[in-house]
Amino acid sequence: MPAATPSSYSITIRLHTSPDYAVVGRIATAIAEQGGIVTAVDIADSRHDRLVVDATCSGFDVNHTDDLVEAVEAIDGVKVHKVSDRTFLLHLGGKIEVSSKVALKTRDDLSMAYTPGVGRVSSAIAKHPEDARRLTIKGNSVAVVTDGSAVLGLGNIGPEAAMPVMEGKAALFKQFADIDAWPICLASQDTEEIIRAVEMIAPGFGGINLEDIAAPRCFEIERRLRESLDIPVFHDDQHGTAIVVLAALRNALRVVDKWLEKVRIVVSGGGAAGSAIVTLLLAAGAQDVVVYDREGLLSSDDESLTGAKRELAERTNPRKVRGDLADGLQGADVFIGVSAPNLLKAEWIRDNMATDPIVFALANPDPEIDPAEAAQYAKVVASGRSDYPNQINNVLAFPGVFRGLLDAHAEDVSIEMLIRAADAIAAVVKDEEINPSYIIPSVFHPDVADTVAVAIAGEGKTSAGATGPIKVGSRSTAAPVDETGTLPRVR
Repeated sequence: MPAATPSSYSITIRLHTSPDYAVVGRIATAIAEQGGIVTAVDIADSRHDRLVVDATCSGFDVNHTDDLVEAVEAIDGVKVHKVSDRTFLLHLGGKIEVSSKVALKTRDDLSMAYTPGVGRVSSAIAKHPEDARRLTIKGNSVAVVTDGSAVLGLGNIGPEAAMPVMEGKAALFKQFADIDAWPICLASQDTEEIIRAVEMIAPGFGGINLEDIAAPRCFEIERRLRESLDIPVFHDDQHGTAIVVLAALRNALRVVDKWLEKVRIVVSGGGAAGSAIVTLLLAAGAQDVVVYDREGLLSSDDESLTGAKRELAERTNPRKVRGDLADGLQGADVFIGVSAPNLLKAEWIRDNMATDPIVFALANPDPEIDPAEAAQYAKVVASGRSDYPNQINNVLAFPGVFRGLLDAHAEDVSIEMLIRAADAIAAVVKDEEINPSYIIPSVFHPDVADTVAVAIAGEGKTSAGATGPIKVGSRSTAAPVDETGTLPRVR
C-alpha cells in the first residue's frame, strides 16, 4: 500500500469529548493505528463539561478516511460532530480571482484607468494593433480551453465539472510563471464550434493552452487553430507530457550509460500523449521506437491499420516487430506507458527487456505496473504519481514554455523549442545529484520555469529586426521570435 502522504484525502474531524485532555493522545493513536497520517490535533474549545477537538488527518482514499472516522468515534467518550473534506473546502468559491494592478482611489485615477483616458489608449491600439501586447493584459495572458471531454482520468464529464481542473491549471500558471491564465470551458464538443469559439476569443490572449479535449478531435482542433491564429497554440496533454518524458529519459539514460540514438524504446499507447511522445523522441534522435496499442504492435506492413494509427506505424518500428506487448519488449531498453492500468508484467521486465531497463509507467490514476513492483527489476522507474520518486508532471513544462512564448512574442511552437525545453529541464539535475531515484527535478525547484522559459525564447530575431537575448519576465515589446519550423501534425 502506498504511503498516505501526499494525499488529497485530507479531512478534519470535529469531535466533542469529555473534559479529559488525555483524550487527545488517544485520538492520535486511533488514527495512526488505522494507517492514517495525523497532521494536527487541536482543541478548538474548552468548557467545564466538554472539549471540542479538531483532528486533521490524511488517508489514501475515501474508504480509508471513513475508517479513520470510525476508529475515532469508537473511543469511549468521543462523539463525531462533523467531518470536513479539506480538498472540497479549498475549492469553495473557486481557486483564482481577478485583482486590479492599479489604484482606483480618486477621480484622477478613474480618468486615466477608465474614461476618458482609456479612449486614448484604445485609439492608439486601433492604429497599431501590435501594441495590444504592451498596453493590455494580452501580453501576459493564456486561455486554458477545454470542452470537458477527457478530464484527467474521469473521462467525458462536461465543461462545468472541468472547471476545478482548469482553475487549478490557471493557479499553476500564476504560481510558477507569473502568467495570468483564464479557464475557458466550452459548452460544445463539436470540432467546428470549438475552433470558431477559440478564434473569436483569441484577440484577448497571448497564447492558447488546449486541455483535456478527447482524441481524435483534439488533433484537428490544434492543427486548425495553429494555422489560423497568430499566437501559439499548445496542447499540454500532448506536448507538455512529451517534453517532460524526454527530459526524464535523457537523465535516465545518463544513469544507465546508454544513448538515445541506440536504445530500443516501446511506447504503450498511441493516443494524444503517446503520439506526441513518439514525435518528440524521433525528433530528438531516437532511431528504434515501437508503439503498442489496441491493435497490437503497430507496423507499417499491417494492412489493417488506417488513419492516425497508419501514420504512426509508418514513422516507427523500423524492425517491423509484430505481436503483443511482451513481443515488443524483447530486447527493449525503455518502456514508456501512457495507456491503461496493469498492462505491464514484472516478469517481462525481468525476462524480456535488456540489461538495466528503464520503465516509465505513466497511466493515471493507476499505472501500467505498480512502481514498487517494477523497481524490483528495472534500473530506473518513473510514474505520474506523487508518492513515488521520479514523478512525470506536466507542471515542469507548461509554465516555463508559455513564459518563454509570451516573452518572445512567438506566433507558433516549433519542435526545436520543445526539445530545448526538455533539455533545459534535464539540465536542472546536476551530475552530482543524478541517481536512479532522482532523474527529474521537483515541480517546486526554483530554477525550472525560468530555465525552460529561457530555452524556449532563446536568441533570435526581434519583432523590430534586431538580434540579442531576451530578458525573461520583462514582457518587452521587442522580443525574439523563433524562426525554426513548426511542429509536424501530431495525431
